[in-house]
Amino acid sequence: MKEIDGGITAVPGIKTAGIASGIKATGTKDLIVIFCDELATSAGTFTTNKVKSAPVLVSMEHIKCGKAQAVVANSGNANASTGEQGIKDAKKMAELTAKELGISSEHVLVASTGKIGRFMPMDKVESGIKLAVSKLSYTGGHEAAQAIMTTDTFPKECAVEFELQGKKTHIGGMVKGAGMINPTMATMLCFITTDVAIEQNLLQTALKAAVDKSFNMVSVDGDMSTNDTVIILANGRACNEKITKQNNGYNEFLKGLSHVTTSLAKMIAKDGEGATKFIELQLKGAKSEDDARKATHAIAQSPLLKCALFGEDPNWGRIMSSLGSSRIDM
Repeated sequence: MKEIDGGITAVPGIKTAGIASGIKATGTKDLIVIFCDELATSAGTFTTNKVKSAPVLVSMEHIKCGKAQAVVANSGNANASTGEQGIKDAKKMAELTAKELGISSEHVLVASTGKIGRFMPMDKVESGIKLAVSKLSYTGGHEAAQAIMTTDTFPKECAVEFELQGKKTHIGGMVKGAGMINPTMATMLCFITTDVAIEQNLLQTALKAAVDKSFNMVSVDGDMSTNDTVIILANGRACNEKITKQNNGYNEFLKGLSHVTTSLAKMIAKDGEGATKFIELQLKGAKSEDDARKATHAIAQSPLLKCALFGEDPNWGRIMSSLGSSRIDM
């Protein structure tokens, strides 16, 4: 396996564009469209926050069919806590994108990030979608990664190339997220593409496994977002023997996917709002994976330990205190 350039467009058959639609007052890029040349197998994981944004609710409904061909996403406005109007606007974003691309709106997934409680400026969104579609490019991954940034200080991308069943295959991803980062996902949007042929239920299983051990293990400020979204599209262009069970092919795919999600998760942690330290916890000797997860979460979220690390004070007693408060059996 080797890392390659290109982000989500490192995968053959994927086009994207990131443009400035005017949603952000700064005039910077704020809207993307991702398009697969063919209908792709899709899977997703979403926020566990009880207050879910309109685009999350719409995408959760659309992804039930297991197929998608496009994603439309924006930064600068979360479209969260916006009631029925917010739902209408999120659906409208899918419909506008589908119309421009000539596909079904149920095959368009929607994501938003930004300030909560504000209605979407749909006039700007509509013109922005038209512009983004007109600029779709097989090399547009970096601009798209820029367009989903909010408080991020740099675009976050990762792509890998590896051999699967004798076929050269690819996985590419991009993510945004700098504040409100907490296990069970974050204020983050993540879009992943791959040319691996895989059944939908196994794609969902692999995505959940990769997310659980990467994004769900990150802690920056302990808040959970209303808009968390991770979406993966698999177009099958690698022409590998389709993965239909958890065999060696599945394990190789999961290994590649986990590499991408872990790399992106570490970028989020390093770019946390106000962060001056990047800490990676390694816990050994736990009786179960669940115990290990509880223990590392307790340590990572300890305000006292964070103070010690910020002050560069080697007070390991705070680690022991946090470990004891995790309530695992030791």
